[in-house]
Amino acid sequence: MKEYVLKPSGAPAFAVDYARELNEQQLKVVTAGDGPILVIAGAGSGKTRTLTYRVARLLESGVPPQQVLLLTFTNKAAREMLHRVETLVKGEVRRITGGTFHHVGNLVLRRHADLAGLRPNFTILDREDARELMDDLASAHRRDEGAATFPKGDVLLDILSYARNTDVPLDRLIQSRYLMFLEVKDEMLRACNRYSARKHDLNLVDFDDLLVAWRDLLRKHEEVREAQRKLWRYVLVDEYQDTNRLQSEIVELLAGERGNLMAVGDDVQSIYSFRGAHFANIIGFPDRHPGTQVYKLETNYRSVPEILALANSSIRHNTRQFEKTLRAVRPAGGLPEVVAAGDPLEQARFTVQQLLELRDEGFDLRDIAVLYRAHYHSMELQMELTRRQVPFQVRSGLRFFEQAHIKDVAAYLKVATNGKDELAWKRILKLVPRVGKATAEKVWGLIEKDAFGDVKGRIPRAAQKGWDDLIGLVGKLRALSTTPAEMIRAVLESGYEDHLQSTFANFSARIDDIRRFADFSIRFASSEELLSELALTSGVAGKDAMEEEAEDALVLSTVHQAKGLEWRAVFVLWLVDGKFPDGRALREEGGEEEERRLFYVSVTRAKDRLYLVHPTIADERSLSGVIQRPSRFLKELRKDTYEQAIVTVDSPPPF
Repeated sequence: MKEYVLKPSGAPAFAVDYARELNEQQLKVVTAGDGPILVIAGAGSGKTRTLTYRVARLLESGVPPQQVLLLTFTNKAAREMLHRVETLVKGEVRRITGGTFHHVGNLVLRRHADLAGLRPNFTILDREDARELMDDLASAHRRDEGAATFPKGDVLLDILSYARNTDVPLDRLIQSRYLMFLEVKDEMLRACNRYSARKHDLNLVDFDDLLVAWRDLLRKHEEVREAQRKLWRYVLVDEYQDTNRLQSEIVELLAGERGNLMAVGDDVQSIYSFRGAHFANIIGFPDRHPGTQVYKLETNYRSVPEILALANSSIRHNTRQFEKTLRAVRPAGGLPEVVAAGDPLEQARFTVQQLLELRDEGFDLRDIAVLYRAHYHSMELQMELTRRQVPFQVRSGLRFFEQAHIKDVAAYLKVATNGKDELAWKRILKLVPRVGKATAEKVWGLIEKDAFGDVKGRIPRAAQKGWDDLIGLVGKLRALSTTPAEMIRAVLESGYEDHLQSTFANFSARIDDIRRFADFSIRFASSEELLSELALTSGVAGKDAMEEEAEDALVLSTVHQAKGLEWRAVFVLWLVDGKFPDGRALREEGGEEEERRLFYVSVTRAKDRLYLVHPTIADERSLSGVIQRPSRFLKELRKDTYEQAIVTVDSPPPF
């Protein structure tokens, strides 16, 4: 069939003065011609502005808005970009298709539901509904003897989702990443197959189906692929370094090898492999798209030049990257500081003291952030902030000692210390398989009367072994009551680790939290002393997140959750080998380079002040005062990019 393409008559008249609004590098991207384009946008370089002006330029050049597809990682980001386009140019901006991969996948499936094996009125399952459906189906596959270790719906969904988004067969994924479930692998596979079949029967799709079905339509149906290529002649993808294999395949099927695909991202900010992001998507883009025009945005509007010099000094040690050098437009400021503290408590005390000094200098607390590699690295700091009544909000999760798994472990210690602690008993009873709220109430009534011998007759047969194990553990904990660190490790090793693995998708992080809690507890002479400390420091300055957002409060966050954000002053804690970089990540292929990218992201969050802090000793695994090696990322830095500092103790901390 013939096709006639209407072209704009005459040269376009631009309403926007692009040369005045953009710097030289941004202007080259915005005015680039057709074909595949890769934009390597450095931290703080005006990536969003460049992408927005590119869309505006396309419209002003005569591209019909319906032929533009803008893919982002949040619908909010797409709305904000399109709103900014609308303020730049007049036109039918609403006819641009913009949003997340899942949003656009939904639009596509509604049009082609029959080809995808669906009815057009299909329902999208949210995470909670998907979990309930998976839990219902998985229960039929739980063997009595393996019920405690068979993963719950949330965990099964997480494993299945990772497999689908990374294009790894589910059985192979279980064998490589989830060895703790190897014995129940076949039951897991059957549960996941039943989940897929049940969704099909009920005309339901989950979030992953939106992408998988879209990809399959493009793969299997040439007429759909060609229709979408004609519809969306210009495809722009934001944060391309965060895409996974599935998303990348969709984009490349849409655009083809030489289509008008603009991928915008920063390879040295690719830090989400644990979620399935595929670094090869961005680093190998020119190889997959012959004739790719590569542009770099290297002018940084965020940080003082000293911070950028340190960032450049660090990331140059990565070999797999598009080389670039961030350049500052801001005037000179102060050198970043590498600060050696004696131990984790001194690290916390220094951080609080220094941030209070910054506040005295005129910094708002909300303009200061403390970043760390893992949530448990903030434990001592949270306690010190609470003691000093410094308001803070935790972006990386709940406050450390308010997390459910930490409260569970504390409940075991409370029962071992005080056998009449009703709330603690009820909490740990509900952790026994087949014991719910009603049974826990009955059992507590007997415990209160010291009628332990009558318990077995009042609980389900399937719960009796769990009860015996619990009583044995409580007895063991009482014998260890003068060594709280060993008590915590005993809880973890007596079945609680298995409970975490089968119950929570982020079980590894929770196990790490508890191990660090044990290390922290080495300094306490008894469980009573530890529990008293926790009770005295909890709740002080403890406002909820909404209150904290409204007031001047310090920000605590993991580096992963800080990406894309910025603060006037940033502290990065626990910069020691094994913590940052993470020891497990170093054992994975490409792990060291990703950890260095994570360090790069942490330092480029800072605008004016940067403090890189590490303890020289710490308690670890029953050992006190273990020497900590400063992070290799600190050792690699050029000596002229930072100032060395040490923390000394003038007087003991007040009680």
